[in-house]
Amino acid sequence: MIHNILKDKPTKLFLGFTAFFVANALIAECIGTKIFSLEKLLGMSVSNITLFGQSGLSFNLTCGVLLWPLEFVMTDIVNEYYGPKAVRRISYTAVVLISYAFVMFYGSIQTPPADFWIASKTDNGIDNMQTAFNGIFGQGMWIIFGSIVAFLVSQVVDVTVFHRIKKITGEKKVWLRATGSTLVSQLIDSFIVLTIAFKFGGNWTWPMIFAVGTMNYIYKFTVAIILTPVIYFVEKRIEIYVGHDTAKKMKRAAMGQETDGFMNIPTAG
Repeated sequence: MIHNILKDKPTKLFLGFTAFFVANALIAECIGTKIFSLEKLLGMSVSNITLFGQSGLSFNLTCGVLLWPLEFVMTDIVNEYYGPKAVRRISYTAVVLISYAFVMFYGSIQTPPADFWIASKTDNGIDNMQTAFNGIFGQGMWIIFGSIVAFLVSQVVDVTVFHRIKKITGEKKVWLRATGSTLVSQLIDSFIVLTIAFKFGGNWTWPMIFAVGTMNYIYKFTVAIILTPVIYFVEKRIEIYVGHDTAKKMKRAAMGQETDGFMNIPTAG
């Protein structure tokens, strides 16, 4: 039976999407502890923007935002071909595995280090490997919780907006439903994570939340627009891989429409 499943191209494609989606989300969470300057990365002068009474703002972002836009591109593609059930399935899978990873990180931090390992990297300027390890993997629980909640809520919003636009536009205007759903979901994502992590879990004021959240959203908004052609490219590759007729049936099934003789899409159950 497993051989028949793995021969089915839509199923193999879904497995590939799921693996990349989960891995990308986990990597984004892990590298999110590093803050970088977008202006310096692009060779530009550091901004000095004032928003909501907060001055000196610039595009200092977590490295995780470099990967998170790909999650929403993947969400839109999976939504297009497999439907909201599939999006929820891979989203829940990602959340469970991210939670599992952080439990393992916490457990590894608590294990007693070997004496020789603590000072094993002094030649590289690291005085205490345990302290360095804790600093990288020991993110605050409020940040972790905020990130997971924001991810789940934004995914649900993305799916809902995507399908409402698609019901109006049909198969046309892929850019509108893909980009529109991402822009709405990213707006919500930006403020949920900051509110939970730094308002409830810290001492940030609402003006600080709105100011930093707006800066983050400007970046996400721009990237969402830039990545729109990627969706068209991927859809063309999918059509070549599974065939025009199969791709059309997958899209119809994703919208809950009848697809005679096409019952092997993972979301059919």
